[in-house]
Amino acid sequence: MGSQKKRPVRLTPQDREELVRVTTTGVRGASMIMRARVLLALDTSVGDVDPKAVIAARLGVSGETLRLVAKRFAETGGDVHATIARKKRDLGASPVTGEVEARLIAMACSQPPQGHTRWSLRLLEKHVALAEDIPDLDHSTIGRVLKKRNCALT
Repeated sequence: MGSQKKRPVRLTPQDREELVRVTTTGVRGASMIMRARVLLALDTSVGDVDPKAVIAARLGVSGETLRLVAKRFAETGGDVHATIARKKRDLGASPVTGEVEARLIAMACSQPPQGHTRWSLRLLEKHVALAEDIPDLDHSTIGRVLKKRNCALT
């Protein structure tokens, strides 16, 4: 009963109707339907809500899932669409820009250093670390960049 007192879920009739449509049409992802069912079960605008354990058993989810959905509903300011949708991942800016990519390809196509017959990804990683105008890149990142441009190391 803790999450209902701490973060009560109060749905408008329009939100409730939309969530019922999401759960009954079957054209959404399973996790989205599950979160919509949780919101409908936690809705205090239609009357008293069952205890958390009863709701969790009825819906086949954990009590933690109930808590997290109620928390997300509160964090989104009561926006049901933002609550049931997947979270957008915050992908940071990639260190591989077009200029870095061009420099990396040029380095991979150049002659390998003395004592080596060809470039390897780890050798490129070492030389990229020595170059001052190229950010340090992992050998797997270097491999992905070269693979994307069909620039195979021979």
